[in-house]
Amino acid sequence: MSTRVLVTGATGFVAGQVIAELLEHGYAVRATVRDLAATGKRAHLVELAERTGGELEFTRADLDRDDGWTAAVSGCTEVMHVASPFPTTPPDDERELIDTAVEGTLRVLRACAAVDGVRRVVLTSSTAAIAYGHAADAVRTEADWTVVERSAAYQKSKTLAERAAWDFVGKLPADDAFELVVVNPGMVLGPVRSAATSTSHEPVRRLLARDIPGTPRVGWAPVDVRDLAVAHRLALETPEAAGNRYICAGEHLWMGDMARVLAEEYGPRGFRVPTRQLPNWLVRSVAIFDKGVRLTVPTLGRTELLSAEKARRELGWTMRPVRESLLDTAESLLQHGIVAAPTQRKTGSWPPARSAARV
Repeated sequence: MSTRVLVTGATGFVAGQVIAELLEHGYAVRATVRDLAATGKRAHLVELAERTGGELEFTRADLDRDDGWTAAVSGCTEVMHVASPFPTTPPDDERELIDTAVEGTLRVLRACAAVDGVRRVVLTSSTAAIAYGHAADAVRTEADWTVVERSAAYQKSKTLAERAAWDFVGKLPADDAFELVVVNPGMVLGPVRSAATSTSHEPVRRLLARDIPGTPRVGWAPVDVRDLAVAHRLALETPEAAGNRYICAGEHLWMGDMARVLAEEYGPRGFRVPTRQLPNWLVRSVAIFDKGVRLTVPTLGRTELLSAEKARRELGWTMRPVRESLLDTAESLLQHGIVAAPTQRKTGSWPPARSAARV
């Protein structure tokens, strides 16, 4: 297969799995990185290409800069724009996060419009652009949009970036037009391919490392990164997907439920996974010192209800059991040394000191 696909943000968690999925299905891949000299960050992708015999090349392009994008897109018939900032703590200035997400998306799309031959763009958005800021709980579908006026910075960034993409494509003249498909994943779990983690790994990491003494009453609608990568490929390959959004997420899962699964599996191995639920007042108090916990405060008690029926029906997409995803996530964090074995840990106190929270 001679089709060359551009994937943005090569060293990211989701992009790495998307690259693997494409290589394993015979696509040639060009992938963007911010620094070509940082070869260590992409060594696992080079090894993957060698193992599969796939064609993989890297090019420099940054969401915050105009240069590099036209060259990156040239010669590619499809583009998967996966890269987007996902902070582990609330940003000091939400405009920086929003501007990077929106302007970065538009930089990619402008390059696609300027270069001949681009047929389709698959944009990785999020259920953060669908399910937040609504006045009442309901099962959300692709017809819904997050209400940015009642949402936190990350949800705003994903919503405004996706809306900007649809607006941009809708205004293209016929000669420059290309198809747009949007994939909206929930909380992305699944095994890491390197020692770098994603923000979505933080609940599993913190539970295994016992960084917290219990679980806030927060939850998410998860999806396995391997299944998400399949959804991206199907979004690229399915002719009828053009012009559509696709939710890729399962049923709501409380952090307390995650903790119980991990405790059952890893308790016999010496891990003291915290399973008691923390009262909301305590979570809010700790959030003053712990920015990671602060990120959960706006969603305390919130149930995330989403329907992935459209992706199942139109793309033929399926998900593996969430328990499998959760345990594979945990095992990979241990294998890559992101979480230390119980005998290797230093004892500490919780909540963390105020000075440590600023590091």
